[in-house]
Amino acid sequence: QEQLVESGGGLVQAGDSLRLSCAASGHIFSNYAMGWFRQAPGKDREFVVGISWKGDNTYYGDSVKGRFTISRDSAKNTIYLHMNRLKPEDTAVYYCAADYFLNTIVADMSAVDYWGQGIQVTVSS
Repeated sequence: QEQLVESGGGLVQAGDSLRLSCAASGHIFSNYAMGWFRQAPGKDREFVVGISWKGDNTYYGDSVKGRFTISRDSAKNTIYLHMNRLKPEDTAVYYCAADYFLNTIVADMSAVDYWGQGIQVTVSS
């Protein structure tokens, strides 16, 4: 069964760093683009970052550029979201996602093939 499992969320203070992990089944990791979305209370789900299956292309949402970095670890079938200089407005449930096409992750969230269960990140001021 194909699945995505997030970990690493929690409560931090503004200015802190946090790393989220998303472990994927081998089939997904080897063939799919992956990325992260987030959804704050009362708001729509928002694109955060996407990475190609090779790891050679990345796209970042404007609100996280320069602060967040995505990476892939092929040995662990895992992608990471390194979040630095966190702000209270980064508070949200973060979702890992995978799709055959990176463009779908970047521009067509409704068509994404696979989603993780989501993990809470809370940034206190």
